Amino acid sequence: MLRLYTMKRIIPVILSTLIVLACVKDPQALAPVDYVNTLTGTLSTYNLSTGNTYPAVAVPWGANVWTPQTGADGDGWTYRYDATHIRGFKQTHQPSPWINDYGAWSIMPVTGGPITDEAARASWFSHKAEVATPYCYSVYLASHDVTVELAPTSHAAAFRIKYPQDQPAYLVIDAYQGGVTTLKDPYTITGFSVQNHGGVVEGFRNWFIIKSDTPLTEAKNDGQNIAFALAESGKTVNLQVASSFVSQEQAEQNLKELPEGFDNAKNAARDAWNNALGRIEVSTEDIDNVRTFYSCLYRCLLFPRDISEVSADGTRVHYSPHDGKVHDGPFYTDTGFWDTFRSLFPLLNLVYPEVSAEVQKGLVNDYLESGFLPEWASPGHRDCMVGNNSASVVADAYLSGIRGQDIDVLWEAVTHGAHAEHPTVGSSGRMGWQLYDSLGYVPCDAGIYESAARTLEYAYDDWCIAQLGKALGKDVSAYESSACNYRNLFDKEVRLMNGRLTDGSFRRPFNPLKWGGDFTEGNPLHYSWSVFHDIQGLIDLMGGEDAFADALDRVFTMPPHYDDSYYGFPIHEIIEMTVMGMGNYAHGNQPIQHMLYLYDWCGQPWKAQKRIREVMNKFYTPWADGYCGDEDNGQTSAWYVFSALGFYPVCPGSGQYALGTPLFRKAVLHLPGGDVVLEAPSNSAENCYVKALKLNGKPWNHNFLRMSDLQAGARLRFTMASDPACERGVEQEDKPYSMSE
Repeated sequence: MLRLYTMKRIIPVILSTLIVLACVKDPQALAPVDYVNTLTGTLSTYNLSTGNTYPAVAVPWGANVWTPQTGADGDGWTYRYDATHIRGFKQTHQPSPWINDYGAWSIMPVTGGPITDEAARASWFSHKAEVATPYCYSVYLASHDVTVELAPTSHAAAFRIKYPQDQPAYLVIDAYQGGVTTLKDPYTITGFSVQNHGGVVEGFRNWFIIKSDTPLTEAKNDGQNIAFALAESGKTVNLQVASSFVSQEQAEQNLKELPEGFDNAKNAARDAWNNALGRIEVSTEDIDNVRTFYSCLYRCLLFPRDISEVSADGTRVHYSPHDGKVHDGPFYTDTGFWDTFRSLFPLLNLVYPEVSAEVQKGLVNDYLESGFLPEWASPGHRDCMVGNNSASVVADAYLSGIRGQDIDVLWEAVTHGAHAEHPTVGSSGRMGWQLYDSLGYVPCDAGIYESAARTLEYAYDDWCIAQLGKALGKDVSAYESSACNYRNLFDKEVRLMNGRLTDGSFRRPFNPLKWGGDFTEGNPLHYSWSVFHDIQGLIDLMGGEDAFADALDRVFTMPPHYDDSYYGFPIHEIIEMTVMGMGNYAHGNQPIQHMLYLYDWCGQPWKAQKRIREVMNKFYTPWADGYCGDEDNGQTSAWYVFSALGFYPVCPGSGQYALGTPLFRKAVLHLPGGDVVLEAPSNSAENCYVKALKLNGKPWNHNFLRMSDLQAGARLRFTMASDPACERGVEQEDKPYSMSE
């Protein structure tokens, strides 16, 4: 028996290995979407994030997302990989567990009786009987002997539910607290959800409609949850589901997005993903790198979400969470600019410019309907994080050649937001703008939390406004001056950024390990590098290139010590830094993610290459624990996508990318202006250093690439080596952009 049992275990392993080897031999045999693992990042908890994601079943930038729900209603951790039970299949709009959801409701098939309670109806499930892709999700619900499949459009979804022969069959609709569900006729369920965690006005509703091909009768109604009995058992039931933020009638209109038949809906969603993911093709012998790349790119293409809808007369309309009215035009939401200005939006500008153009039109509507651009939107203004980074998102898009938006309105919006604060949401506009304008910094003793982080980001945002204004022929002298305000926080005694009091003195005692306080989810070791627009100016403040490089080095080599006194406990971002074995470098949070590239400015680009490859290999995988912290609306994923290609937008708005180290032997970006072909035939795990680079056949010794060169179509050929090329990229002219230069 022991021998037989062992062979039973070995044979599946051998077969699985052969399948994987076949894939490695010819990784291009599969389409891009086949490499995506939607479960990446789902092995997360409140105390330790490996992504804080859920398996999102959607179309790129779709209004709605569907996901299996393992957590209780209202729990931000909607799906956890280590869970054993599924409570329902949830329509969600949640961008982050910390922001939570709005307009959520769920569907759950059950058998044996009309079990409406969310815990009682939950079913055992196994990942072995689960197939999770971006375009289709299926699972076997063991407790009910039911198999569920679902496939999405932007505002609708198709369900195929196979019930057993010998059990009474029911369908439970959970409209969440305050929601309403009604059986309109034996084949039609209607209702609405009012669930939200902010960002909406009074009267907000997400209307939904469900069309069944099998007649239903109401079996149990406990207010929030309703169970409907199916006329027959043992059937495969097809549901067509849609929703709308506009009206019940519009929800029914949105049903027209669905093609006839479940398989057609699944195939259409699959095509949509392959078309979007296929903008970038990568080639390598390491299939896990391909999986990681496309799993990250998938996350990038979920945000921001377009919640506009097409009315019966073909007009594009949207419900505005700002004023509760229906307006014409696009509306994008569910993104925090504090995270995503860094590389998610630059990725859209380069690879998906047509989407970026629609996002910019949506920002026009944000401003016209609320008087402010959002900084954290879900679906309207949310009070979260710091900075005024909508200026970066607007400026970088326009300076990247994105057109079609009303740029005069956006110019008014960014300049207004620089000298105003939203009346009820502190994150929108600029908290402390009067003090910033008068003192040149936000003081740390004026009751404004995380003041140093605000100052540093406001200075960069002012540079963005200046760059945009110059392109529009405006007088930007004031913004050019205030772009230098980062200098006001540099404490020469400690050679790092520090909080500054109203009287001009710096905070004492100073602790470089203290998280929070004057900084946002980080410490001075993390935030002192947030001078995206003037790294040369920062180098000068720190005492020159050698001192600057030494300061970078220390972050990686010092122990992962910290001071959590501001919070009273180690927040999950702190723990995620300590467990990664890279000193005080905290890649799991956004403020420091660009730091690895800063060696490009101080004549030591090979150090950037080594560290970037180390982070890609160590901190990212395509598995359930695949991230090293919060994924955050595509930002942490976009870092990987750019870095794997070999370059990164350290300073959005500059028109340049800092050079890193490509991960693949070949990558092709299919851009509107022509293909960008990146080749590194000698690339390998050992050969992480760039020995030489040719751009369109000519030697390129600089530590940057120009966006304009890529947009026109380009060919880059990297010569990679196992030893650093210490003579390459060390001249002054090889440095990327700095305002001081």
